[in-house]
Amino acid sequence: MPASERAIELLTAAAEAAHDKKAENVLAFDVSEQLAITDAFLVASASNDRQVRAIVDAIEEKLRVDFDAKPVRREGAREGRWVLLDYLEIVIHVQHDEERAFYSLERLWRDCPVITLPSAVPDGAVSGTGTDAAAAE
Repeated sequence: MPASERAIELLTAAAEAAHDKKAENVLAFDVSEQLAITDAFLVASASNDRQVRAIVDAIEEKLRVDFDAKPVRREGAREGRWVLLDYLEIVIHVQHDEERAFYSLERLWRDCPVITLPSAVPDGAVSGTGTDAAAAE
């Protein structure tokens, strides 16, 4: 069963908020077939800790204001290297460029379909489109 409509709405809003704060390599995966605990992942990166925190703050505000959604879990915010926001339907990973390269979540989840992000997140900020996750590598 693919990601729910609500998950896609949250994911889209989060991707737009991340892009507004200059997030790089914004990528979304439908992990609903592999994980029972969530429908989708959003992965984004930034070049410094301050920008990671700004992206996270923008995502949280957007989802709270537009969807009355609050993360049930928030990890890594103090360090600003890899922040995880768990909204149950979606899990958002905002990583410092170094962590993104080292952990390479794209490779870990490469068998999952990539979720096409909205045109508000320009092609240059999206790693891969369509449903072929292998194209994202």
